[in-house]
Amino acid sequence: MAEIVFSGIPASKGLALGYIWRPATGAACGEATQGDAALTGGDADALRKAIATAIGDLSQLEGTLSGEEAEIVGMQLAFLSDDELARPAFEAIEAGQSAVVAWTEVMNAEIATYEVSDDEYFRARAIDFQDIRDRVLAALTGVQSGVLQVPRGAILLASDLRPSQFLSARWGAGCGIALTDGSPTSHVAMLARGRGLPMVVGLAGELQDLEGTALLDGTTGILVSGPDAERLAEGKARLEADSAARKQSAALAGEPALSRNGVRVAIHATIADPAELDGLDPSHFDGIGLVRTELFLDKLEKLMDEETQFATYRRILTWADGKPVTVRTLDAGGDKPIKGYTVANEANPFLGIRGIRLSLRQPEVFRVQLRALARAAAYGRLRIMLPMVTLPDEITTARELLDAEITALAAAGVDHGRPALGIMVEVPAVAITPERFDADFYSIGSNDLVQYTCAVSRDEAGVAHLGSAIDPSVLALIARVVEHGRATGREVSLCGDAGSDPRMVPHFLAAGLRSLSVQYGLGGAVKATIAGLDLVDHRAGQA
Repeated sequence: MAEIVFSGIPASKGLALGYIWRPATGAACGEATQGDAALTGGDADALRKAIATAIGDLSQLEGTLSGEEAEIVGMQLAFLSDDELARPAFEAIEAGQSAVVAWTEVMNAEIATYEVSDDEYFRARAIDFQDIRDRVLAALTGVQSGVLQVPRGAILLASDLRPSQFLSARWGAGCGIALTDGSPTSHVAMLARGRGLPMVVGLAGELQDLEGTALLDGTTGILVSGPDAERLAEGKARLEADSAARKQSAALAGEPALSRNGVRVAIHATIADPAELDGLDPSHFDGIGLVRTELFLDKLEKLMDEETQFATYRRILTWADGKPVTVRTLDAGGDKPIKGYTVANEANPFLGIRGIRLSLRQPEVFRVQLRALARAAAYGRLRIMLPMVTLPDEITTARELLDAEITALAAAGVDHGRPALGIMVEVPAVAITPERFDADFYSIGSNDLVQYTCAVSRDEAGVAHLGSAIDPSVLALIARVVEHGRATGREVSLCGDAGSDPRMVPHFLAAGLRSLSVQYGLGGAVKATIAGLDLVDHRAGQA
């Protein structure tokens, strides 16, 4: 039988060579009728208990995770803990509906509003609400869907996959994920990238009867059923090459990043949660290039808790053991809402009140973070980085607020330091005229710089091909900032996701960058790429 190639959208790079495997259909599917009332007693108490059970289960799951995985579960917890989500269901129960029907209909209506959104990012959130809906339904009915046991070499083929299914699954070696629906911006896609599982979404064609040997290419976005001998041989050779590359990466992980001709490149770690430092060897990095504070300061009460923030920053500095730690102030807004803090219902949140704009609008919250950071600076080389800077006055105002907190700490006799104050370069207005921005250091935020330079939404797969961090226009902007930094003696680094991509690293280094912040699991791969390059030594002025 001839091979059949199905095209989709790449969601997580890599190659899986194995066989088609379909998970059993879960029991809690979100379809309910009035007859389900007998399962729950059909009252408000049953729904309250089910929601509390679901919250408890999610909290327990969150406690076992870290970083991006914990963030995704935390987002579901935040939605489920919001009384407004369930309020219409309780009103329907008062009107005579059963708990199951009321909850299902209310959640289906919520899901529908996301599914019809013009923004792919919000369409991708529909699956999260399906997950929330079905978790509560399972608690209501007492019917739990089983944990996925994905065999070794299996290419999971399904319409979609929910975050809870992914996180609870037992993944065998060499697995891949092929979905007929889904989105590259979904939380499951983010999870797959974090775990290194190849994934393709939006597969088109007749896939319902597929079985047998298959090849999944998460880099090009194809699923091949019954691959021929030539494609199988190519796939096996690629897997062997990938394995050899991983071994080289592991061998270089603890070594300094040196080019073939001996030029040093600083490699820093990017973290989203202090728990990610557990088991991470600080000797593998030159410090921490980005701490994403909005991912663990995700509630208003946490934002106002100075002592907890101080303890968290001090813990990170202790781990770094004298190496620099760059903490980004709260980058909330856009795709990172915080209830009670960020602005709701903006027409275009990515161009709205976010990052430093939001911090300066709410100085009482910003001051708490600045005070905690200044106190922590007494215990290590802490640097503060401001996100979404667009105007020079934003740096000036932030510096004045920081100075005021340092003065107050000194007057009170509280130990503190004076952190360097730098900015993210993610808006073309900064990259075009960096000399206008009096920052102590600059860090390229490639994700947003691409979005704003190329007029491409990073959450819209249909236009993703129009923008890239190695687009000549983006690289020209990076080179401009690097030149300014070199002329003024200020460090310029890159802290966007693209810095972790070995395919892009040579372009960034050619633009003059000599400092990268990478996902902590990819430091070795980036160092292996650098080891194969000849670089200009700007300190010596020669190759």
